[in-house]
Amino acid sequence: MSEFNDVTVVREANVYFGGKVTSRTVKFGDGTKKTLGFMMPGEYAFDTGAAEVMEIIGGEMDVQLPGSTHWRTVKAGESFDVPAHSKFNLVVKEYADYCCAYLED
Repeated sequence: MSEFNDVTVVREANVYFGGKVTSRTVKFGDGTKKTLGFMMPGEYAFDTGAAEVMEIIGGEMDVQLPGSTHWRTVKAGESFDVPAHSKFNLVVKEYADYCCAYLED
């Protein structure tokens, strides 16, 4: 899906890691939400509340999921799942354009 219809976009940006990671929250009529974001090169660690599905729209990143010592490269058109209440690590070498869907617990 390349666009979302009938949504509310939160005007203020979510800014992390000194501005190297930014996103905007998109709220849907059914109560679900997603963020559309962009990551500059760097190494990042994120904590989750809800379970997430991270879809890479452009660029790529290396991801280390909770409980794993393995790093996996995820490229544009691919996605990965992150469990609720966990921590995951990312390495972005050039850039990553992403859409993150938050799943209900």
